[in-house]
Amino acid sequence: MLKTISKLCSSFKTIHKLYYSSKVLQNVDIEYIRNIGILAHIDAGKTTTTERMLYYAGLINEMGEVHHGNTVTDYMDQERERDTPGHIDFTMEVEQTLNVLDGAIIILDASAGVEAQTLMVWRQADRHKIPRIIYVNKMDRSDASVQMCCTSIEKKLETPTFLLQLPLIENGKFLGIIDLVSMQLLKYSRKERNVTKILLSESEFPKYWCDAMKGRSLLLEKLGDFDDEFANLIISSNSYDTISSVDVIKVLNKIVVQKTGVPVVLGSSYKNIGVQSLMDAVILYLPSPSQTKHFYSAFEDNFCGRAFKVRHDKQRGPLVFLRIYNGLIKKNQTIYNVQREKSEAAGRVYIAYADEFQEASSVGAGNIAVVSGLKKTMSGDLLTSSLSTYHKAQKNFAKLYKETQTDLSDSIFGGTTYIPPPVFFCSIEPSSMASQTVLENVLAELEREDPSLRVTYDSETGQTILAGMGELHLDIIRDRIVKEYKLDVDLGPLQIAYRETPVEQVSEVYVNESKIGKFRQYVKLHLSIVPGATQNDKDILKYDKSPDNASNIAAIFPKQLVALKHGILIGLTHGPKISSQVMNSQVILHWLEVGRGTSETFLSATASQLIKKLLEQSGTNILEPIMNLEILAPSEHASGILHDLARRRAVVKDVSTQGNTRVISAEVPLSELMGYSTYLRTLSSGTATFTAEFFEYQQMSSGDEHIAIKQVRGF
Repeated sequence: MLKTISKLCSSFKTIHKLYYSSKVLQNVDIEYIRNIGILAHIDAGKTTTTERMLYYAGLINEMGEVHHGNTVTDYMDQERERDTPGHIDFTMEVEQTLNVLDGAIIILDASAGVEAQTLMVWRQADRHKIPRIIYVNKMDRSDASVQMCCTSIEKKLETPTFLLQLPLIENGKFLGIIDLVSMQLLKYSRKERNVTKILLSESEFPKYWCDAMKGRSLLLEKLGDFDDEFANLIISSNSYDTISSVDVIKVLNKIVVQKTGVPVVLGSSYKNIGVQSLMDAVILYLPSPSQTKHFYSAFEDNFCGRAFKVRHDKQRGPLVFLRIYNGLIKKNQTIYNVQREKSEAAGRVYIAYADEFQEASSVGAGNIAVVSGLKKTMSGDLLTSSLSTYHKAQKNFAKLYKETQTDLSDSIFGGTTYIPPPVFFCSIEPSSMASQTVLENVLAELEREDPSLRVTYDSETGQTILAGMGELHLDIIRDRIVKEYKLDVDLGPLQIAYRETPVEQVSEVYVNESKIGKFRQYVKLHLSIVPGATQNDKDILKYDKSPDNASNIAAIFPKQLVALKHGILIGLTHGPKISSQVMNSQVILHWLEVGRGTSETFLSATASQLIKKLLEQSGTNILEPIMNLEILAPSEHASGILHDLARRRAVVKDVSTQGNTRVISAEVPLSELMGYSTYLRTLSSGTATFTAEFFEYQQMSSGDEHIAIKQVRGF
């Protein structure tokens, strides 16, 4: 779904001649830097477009092709074997990178418009408040329609479009672009980097000139509706002809940065048409680092950066990808990790080009750096020069942003990466017990690289459990273990990650005492468990503030509260029905007495035991993961697909038409989608495609719950 260009081609020196030079990366003016990502539905042309951008920027001398397996960004074996970057199972990759981007290119297939995953990545970009432009690719197709795409954008993405280009078509072939901003014909050579630009005139190109004038008038009129200053400029001018390209570029940049609309450009990356114009649009309309994330100025000139990716290298060890917001990151520099509350020494500093790394003495603000030697840093962590620098930045921030301090403070000083819940899990075992320790180390590395992968140990069965985003996600993890780490492992059967939720509120006082050695361990604990949705683990534990209990709770030591909460979370990991994690519940602490010399471990164990008792008394309902499903199928197969969805407990939300294609949107239980891709191919004679993303957990009916219990328990 996303190709990260920020780590590959950050430096463009001029608008009309775009090129890359690794020698000047460290000294380039921040105004010439663009940290961008490319987002799109599967097979819209992310990799092909990226390859052309690298070629026209001068970083590579030959353009690779996806079908040849020789592209720069698809350097992993798994990416070349499968479309892994565009797959829904790898949404975490998108989340990690979107967190540090300044802008994004959304690519659409000109014959399909906004597709399922386009909508998903658009929502992700919305969540990170990223300015965007849209590139309509594959305009060489006979069924391509940029007008249909604009309608699709405005309807599905609910954002205004500003069409900047029209297709230049002669004898049914897409040969170039009519640019409405500059009023030029743009023609492209298949191998050369130059673009032929011809100024449109009514005498020489009467048809194209007429179409361009009409398109430009509509563009200027629409821009005037969205910007008062530009509207006044139009009013003061006698004619649209007096509105210059510079005026149009200025207002479009403003609209993009404010995220009130999106410019639309077009091309055919595979045919090498329009990519240079797309790169111009990146420079002209997307913001530079100096135009975004102004609140990092609280760190003044001191180093400040955020980690967004961790990758393990056989020779260099763990490599941490950083977006630098302030100052410089230098070789062997000591840094402070805000989330881990620890200092550690950076090793070498690199600049990344896909899977190649070039060492640098330092990397400055606005750029992407790769740092070795950081053993504790995770994706999403904020790094700065020292603890004192961090405290000073907090004070500066409080002065600069008094009214919005809380919300912005969380976005700066907190980890902001959204981690979706895993919906599948399976056991994993090495081929021999001698490899168990090696497997544990490998899984620890992979879990650090991919926060959406969860590794847990089931003490009841003695199994190591992998939980992930989908079937392909877990299959790729196994493939990497086998191929990269040369470790033979077996995965158990894939299971759905159900959840349990308490039925009613219950309360109990529990006294636990024991003698361990010479020490008496004593805990008296009064807890209630209450059904109710919680946003995260921080909201689970609430305190009884009644007069009889408040003084007792106020006297509890902080380390005891930490141990208590730890025990509660352990108790909620296994519900009484199918041993699934318990969610949508709150725990109220009424009273706590801890005997002298009682360990925090004993307190945690007491809390865990009481939670299990409360859950048994309350009883639980099973919750199942519900997926947002979107199916694209020819009209003749739509009725059969809808009939099949009905028997899968689906709730159909919408059925729309795009040409001869039906777009079916539905909410479907994940358990009903096992093996669905194979069945859908059979049902539609191989013509339908679908995507699914996690929506929410919902309570099951008693009959469906009975089936789920039988599947999980085996009886």
